[in-house]
Amino acid sequence: MRRKKPIPPIEKLSIDGIAKKGKGVGRTDEGQVVFVSGAIPGDVVDVNVQKKRRRHLEGKVAQLLSKSKDRISPKCDHFGTCGGCTWQQMEYKAQLKHKQQEVEDALERIGNVEVPKYEAIVGCEDTFAYRNKMEFSFSARRWLTAAEINGEKEIGDRSALGFHIPGMWDKVVDISYCHIQPELPNSIRNEVKSYARKKGLTFFDARDKDGFLRSLMLRTTLLGDIMVVIQFFHEEKEAREALLNHLVATFPNITSLHYIINEKANDSIYDQEIHCYHGTNFITERMGSLNFRITPKAFYQTNPAQAEVLYTKALAIAELKKSDVVYDLYTGLGTIAQYVAKSCKKVIGIESVPDAIVAAKENAMRNKITNTDFEVGDMRKVFTNDFVARHGKANVIITDPPRDGMHKDVINQLLELKTPKILYISCNTQTQARDLALLNEIYKVNVNYLSYTVVSVSTSTENFILLSAIRFSSIYHPPQKYSKSTGHCH
Repeated sequence: MRRKKPIPPIEKLSIDGIAKKGKGVGRTDEGQVVFVSGAIPGDVVDVNVQKKRRRHLEGKVAQLLSKSKDRISPKCDHFGTCGGCTWQQMEYKAQLKHKQQEVEDALERIGNVEVPKYEAIVGCEDTFAYRNKMEFSFSARRWLTAAEINGEKEIGDRSALGFHIPGMWDKVVDISYCHIQPELPNSIRNEVKSYARKKGLTFFDARDKDGFLRSLMLRTTLLGDIMVVIQFFHEEKEAREALLNHLVATFPNITSLHYIINEKANDSIYDQEIHCYHGTNFITERMGSLNFRITPKAFYQTNPAQAEVLYTKALAIAELKKSDVVYDLYTGLGTIAQYVAKSCKKVIGIESVPDAIVAAKENAMRNKITNTDFEVGDMRKVFTNDFVARHGKANVIITDPPRDGMHKDVINQLLELKTPKILYISCNTQTQARDLALLNEIYKVNVNYLSYTVVSVSTSTENFILLSAIRFSSIYHPPQKYSKSTGHCH
């Protein structure tokens, strides 16, 4: 087999833009586009080229020759390795500027939609220690640094509790401290790891499908509650109980402690039985005057403080009337549904996760909200004409889909219903723009686009657009082109 010739490095490349996933963008003297991991606009870098595509090159910074005025020192020791916090080396004001530009580009180039004046993106008050949910993987195959591999010192313990390396499904970087979560969950994670190593508990090996400890989920609330969920690959009752009892004794303020025995190939918990070992089977979060009980499988905004800012603004621009019927698609725990319920006649939420719907109904009862209803099931199978017949036509539809956007059947139903207003909230500008292009047959953007950064030091934003149905046609023709979407995400 012929070996590919190595691609020569690129010297003195000026970075003048940002691409998808936060990569810097530059052009060679010949006009070749280069995407560079670890670079930001304003940098001048030497680049090690790793991939050659038809229309561009991809590489990483070999040497930083000149720093951007927006470049700062990252807080995290794991920055650049774990795959998170893509922009931790960039001033936050610059992050916001590039996030807004990315959104505008997506809407104009992918969506091809007419957007009124863009309003300024709203940043987070807290850029660190804000995230209320983190999931860590146990691994028997710790990611080794170049110094470890090339050094003469013998490599000892290879266990890890942390994040999967991007593109390396069986390798995990061992996390000592994660700056985007609060102090207490950091302490719990490190204690679990320390205890496991002392007791000789085996970490999961994704290649060999062997090991005892599999994953660790940590959730917190602004009210001070904390949830711990440990996933085991198989049952070892004595070892499992000893670990769980140790956590209870060491951290008596744990509100909710759970475990899962998961022997299947993937570590998804949504099809697994979850056992509450200590405390309550939920934690409680507050948003405005409302309280929400969060269960292990339930989705909740990862930045609750910023989520309240977002929902308040969304409610304002929706301009609900007391006579309005509202559909809340992809409702999750029903947070949006209950937040807007006081301003309208009725809200009906749809969600695919049964546990989330159970929690949504219970939360509504506790919050003394009587004008909400919730249905569980696959969105494209539940959101049908029969659903409309049961609940009545909506005056406003709120949709907050997963990162993959809305299924074509859901979009077709929206086009058929011609609901006067749609408030489209999205955590992925690319799929939002794609969906808006399809909805453009009937709908136009009726209010200034607003983008809220819910997740700091990363490329993520939470975007919302208010659409008005104005282009009615006597004969409905469904769109011909659509990129296939799959499953739920948050």
